[in-house]
Amino acid sequence: MLFKTAYAFGLRRNETRMLDTVDFGRNPEGSEFGDYGVCYIRHGKAKKGSPPKRRSVLTVWDWSAEILQQWNEEVLPLFATSDAGALWPSERSARIGFSQMNTRFAAYRDALGLDEGLDFHSFRRSYVTHLIEDGWDARFVQVLLSPQQCVHDVQHEPGAGGDLCGGGGY
Repeated sequence: MLFKTAYAFGLRRNETRMLDTVDFGRNPEGSEFGDYGVCYIRHGKAKKGSPPKRRSVLTVWDWSAEILQQWNEEVLPLFATSDAGALWPSERSARIGFSQMNTRFAAYRDALGLDEGLDFHSFRRSYVTHLIEDGWDARFVQVLLSPQQCVHDVQHEPGAGGDLCGGGGY
C-alpha cells in the first residue's frame, strides 16, 4: 500500500513516510474520490536551511482513493501502533523507517526481476510519465508536482520532453 500510494500521488520517500491519516481531504471538484480527493504533503522537499515545504496533490486515479479507504478502515486498525496517527506504522514503532522502506522495495524489485537501477524515486518518475501518456496537460502535471517552482527533480536531463521550466524539467 505504501508503494501504491507513493506512485498514486508522485511522492518522494520522506513525503510518503511522513504521511498521517489526517493528511487527506475532500476535493469539491472531485467528489467521486470521497475523503481522499486531496493529499496534503506536510513534509515536502525543503531548500537548504528551510523548513519542509507544504503542498497539496490532487487525486487523479479512482483506484488510489479506493485503496486508501480500504487501508484506513480495514488494515491500519490492526496495528498496535495505529493510535499514533501515522499512515505507515511498523510492527514496533509508530512510523516505518527509511531502511525498512528501502529493504522492502529492493526485495520486491529483485523478486520481480526488475532492473537494479530502479529506486523509490522511480515511482515519482513513473507517475509523471503516466500522467503525460494518459493525456493530462503538461502544465497541470508540473504545477501538481511543484506549484512554486519548476519540476527539476523528476527528469534530470535539461530539455527532455519539452521546456516548460525554461531550462529543464519537462
